[in-house]
Amino acid sequence: MANIKSQIKRNRQTEKRRTRNLGVRSEMRTRVKSALAAAEAGDENAEQTFRDASKAIDRAANKGIIHKNQAARRKSRLAKAMAKANS
Repeated sequence: MANIKSQIKRNRQTEKRRTRNLGVRSEMRTRVKSALAAAEAGDENAEQTFRDASKAIDRAANKGIIHKNQAARRKSRLAKAMAKANS
């Protein structure tokens, strides 16, 4: 446990940010997982779930939770999986 006042405050801030980022990251992973499941099942709403997953990935990148290159890579892999499932 920190003894310095500024470090105590920094720990509070870090914890608050960590919990906020956790929710965004969790939502992103859930959307990607549901998009992949919809594509494999041949669901008619697969295109919409793909768009939702892309939005979630972009939102995480804009908030700095994942790097922009990682966001591009994830979207590319997701699109590739969607194309493979549709063919």
